[in-house]
Amino acid sequence: QVRLVESGGASVQSGGSLKLSCIASGLRLDDYTMGWFRQVPGKEREEVSCIKWNGEERTAADAVKGRFNISKDIGKSTVYLDLNDLTPEDTGVYYCAAAYLINCNVLAAYPHKEWGQGTQVTVSS
Repeated sequence: QVRLVESGGASVQSGGSLKLSCIASGLRLDDYTMGWFRQVPGKEREEVSCIKWNGEERTAADAVKGRFNISKDIGKSTVYLDLNDLTPEDTGVYYCAAAYLINCNVLAAYPHKEWGQGTQVTVSS
């Protein structure tokens, strides 16, 4: 059974940084494409960043390019999201997602993703 547990969310001021972690169990990170999504009340969940199962592709939404970085540690079965130069627009619940052997360009639409419970990031101006 796949289980994803996010942590690292916090309240920070604009310009601050955070490091989110997603510990994955019940899967192998070298078999699963992993993504970070975020959601604010009243809006759809949006993809923030993705790392392909083989590590050969990383993507980031335009709104976070150059500020957020996704990485993974297979030995620790953990996926990270480094958030830098945060703005109030980055506020939301951040979710980790996993999908078996797919490309990043189909992750958002893929219906069989596994999800974590989310971690709250709040950025104040």
